Amino acid sequence: MAYVFKLPDLGEGLTEGEVARWLVTEGQEVAEDDPLVEIQTDKTTVEIPSPAAGKVARILVEEGQVVPVGTVLVVIGEETTGETPGREPERPKETPQGSDPRHVPTGRVRATPLVRRKAQELGVSLDDVVPTGPNGQVTEADVQAAASGHVRGQTPDMSEEGRREPLRGVRRLIAEHMATAHREIPPVTWVEECDFEAVDLKLLIPTVLRACALSLREYPELNARLEGDEIVYVGRYDLGVAVQTPQGLVVPVVRGCDTRPVEELAADLDRLAAAAREGTLRPEELRGSTFTVTSAGKLGGLFQTPIVNHPEVAILGIGRIAPRPVVRDGEVVVRRTGAIALTFDHRVVDGARAAEFGLAVIARLEEPAA
Repeated sequence: MAYVFKLPDLGEGLTEGEVARWLVTEGQEVAEDDPLVEIQTDKTTVEIPSPAAGKVARILVEEGQVVPVGTVLVVIGEETTGETPGREPERPKETPQGSDPRHVPTGRVRATPLVRRKAQELGVSLDDVVPTGPNGQVTEADVQAAASGHVRGQTPDMSEEGRREPLRGVRRLIAEHMATAHREIPPVTWVEECDFEAVDLKLLIPTVLRACALSLREYPELNARLEGDEIVYVGRYDLGVAVQTPQGLVVPVVRGCDTRPVEELAADLDRLAAAAREGTLRPEELRGSTFTVTSAGKLGGLFQTPIVNHPEVAILGIGRIAPRPVVRDGEVVVRRTGAIALTFDHRVVDGARAAEFGLAVIARLEEPAA
């Protein structure tokens, strides 16, 4: 009897997921609860175990495909006819044109619904496509290649097109997130110089987190989000920190930045950053931030104009910190300085209030005991 496994509801209000990596191959025997597939959501990557034991009969969604909850991903066990009446296994059926694309078609040409839809959009007959996927399955790249007039595996003329690479995984999520922020948020960036001479640079980010959290208490409109025609003022100070990983940018959340000492925040941040780079962050460690801090260190340039981490309304970026000549008490001296850049949603935050908040953060950094 075959077991048809569908993409489950992963919670968090998520309606779709990307098949990041199959952990099995067709024909492989698996036991119940063996690792089956990694699913990438807009929060994290989740490893899903096999719901049943048996042979992997068919993998129906290829890596890199984004599909809605309820899509058939894989068939485990042998599909047979003549099952006991009333116990016929659920199985993918042919999808009539215009019907629910989550039903995976079966037929002479093997392709997922998304690949079939892409072929229809591009006017490509699947009968004419040379498949390169596992077990003769047509992939989206095969369809794209057929539409452009060459066969995958042959060397195309790179002089005009250049190399193409699918937008997938964390990079796809970043692209979607940034596009949402760009569409919905009218941003303004305020920049000012900060003297970091009094800051222990080994504790730079946690020191900035605490300075921001204490300042957010005074300027609550920057610790808010816009929901419809209401501004929600959030009463907690859980700050996101942008961390660059081999897979792309992720934003783990450091909780209670207004009440915990800098050293404790530093230990928490070190743990989260290590987990981010290893890809082991838990979903709850990536959600619920109320404000974000970002710093590219030596790569940060003089300053950046960071993009607001939607649905938040503000983000603070730290420019490159270095010894520079400045004027103090009429004298030119060398101080360790850098720029603070604050990008904010002008629908929620007025320019004057944003500037006041930025100056309050700088005052706390220039006099950490304040």
